[in-house]
Amino acid sequence: MMKAKLASELSGSASHREDRLEFLASHGGPFFEIQRRLNIVHERNLHTSRRILMFVAAAWVVPLLLTLPTLAWQTPTLRAYLTDPGPWARFFIGIAAFLAAEQAVESGLRRKLGQFLRAPLIPPSLHGSVIVAVDKSLKRRDSFVAEAACLALAIVSVLLAFATFRQAPSTSWAVTVTGDVPHLTLAGWWSVFISIPLFIFLFARGVWRHLVWAQLLRNIARLDLRLVSTHPDGKGGLAFVGEYPNAYVLFVFGVSCGMAAAVAKHQMQGDLSVATLTTIMAAWLLLVLAFFAYPLSAFSKPLAQMKDRTLLTLSARATTLQRASERKAIGENVVAPDVAEAEQSIDPVDLSKQYEQTRKLSSMLVNRRTLLPVAAAALIPFAIAGASQLPYKEVFSVLKKLLLV
Repeated sequence: MMKAKLASELSGSASHREDRLEFLASHGGPFFEIQRRLNIVHERNLHTSRRILMFVAAAWVVPLLLTLPTLAWQTPTLRAYLTDPGPWARFFIGIAAFLAAEQAVESGLRRKLGQFLRAPLIPPSLHGSVIVAVDKSLKRRDSFVAEAACLALAIVSVLLAFATFRQAPSTSWAVTVTGDVPHLTLAGWWSVFISIPLFIFLFARGVWRHLVWAQLLRNIARLDLRLVSTHPDGKGGLAFVGEYPNAYVLFVFGVSCGMAAAVAKHQMQGDLSVATLTTIMAAWLLLVLAFFAYPLSAFSKPLAQMKDRTLLTLSARATTLQRASERKAIGENVVAPDVAEAEQSIDPVDLSKQYEQTRKLSSMLVNRRTLLPVAAAALIPFAIAGASQLPYKEVFSVLKKLLLV
């Protein structure tokens, strides 16, 4: 009975510690609090589907409705709006992807963080340090200054969008020309002041929260973790951490759609060669991989140090064991025989498999195989944009090489 009670207490204690380690990436902060007070989100439910409908309606549907009165004009703008890749990519797909990603990111990061305790990779003596690190991260997540900076970027995007739209051709849905003077249409004004800043704000907010998570991982990497060189995952027991970027597939897809829309628009206005598209896609893929490699690179040092120390220890132990085996087989050591050494009692152990497993251990948590879903999310929008004008076989060949080579 006492053992059962003790086990229950230990289980409850572990569960409590795991709760303290929760990092809810999509909760907290002024923007979340505003949505909560408006009953758009709840502490236990992000109401993702409802929010997608609301935000996409505000960003994409309203400008569409504002183009309807132009059907009576000589040059209606409805068709121009529906055939422009920009609104589709940013206001419809991009914003929907950002909001849908919030649930996936939050669930994915919570599982990865909890695994540090479930493994258990963190010694009990360091649980307090981890809880402190998580608390600091939550404060950064909820920072008013950080979200104010995101809002400032959104305001800057308003100014840039206003200047860009004023230079748009007269056939654009966002601009009408009276005489020689361009004027924004109602749909253009709405996009400048609502749609574009909403896209930029959600993007910047998502990037900031990832940077907060990245710093938390780097803090954990500095701890004396319970790593083991012969772990079957080949990463010392940390392979699960290297898979966290896949929680960001939808977020990366949303950002890439916005970027690819700019490429598609440029392609409509001029020639875009396969070589140029390849360069753009390769540069974007490297940027995305670097974005996720930053937090994961912190684990390379402890993994490399463990591998080096384990190999040296195994090598030294193997020398002792093999010399003992040599004495047993032929009666003495051929090189540097030692009477004191010969009197030692040593149990034979085969370290070959352990040594080979340790030798194969990789200190890099970032690799193409584990990040393939994220890489695909980053490149597919560009491939679609390129295939609209370039031979699809050549575009597919570029996509295949970047993903698999």
